[in-house]
Amino acid sequence: MKVTIDEEKCVGAGQCVFSAPDVFDQRDEDGIVVLLDADPPERLHDETREAAHVCPALAIMIDE
Repeated sequence: MKVTIDEEKCVGAGQCVFSAPDVFDQRDEDGIVVLLDADPPERLHDETREAAHVCPALAIMIDE
């Protein structure tokens, strides 16, 4: 799994952090997503997919 983000699309909703806190975080100054792990281990794949699914701005892309 390869994860990429589009910071320009991010609206800072934080749903990704709630869904996959080991993969995503938010910048303190504006809430924009920070990718902590672009190649998460298999044990985090389901929650990473969920984070992409719930992102209201569709700012998370996953390449399986």
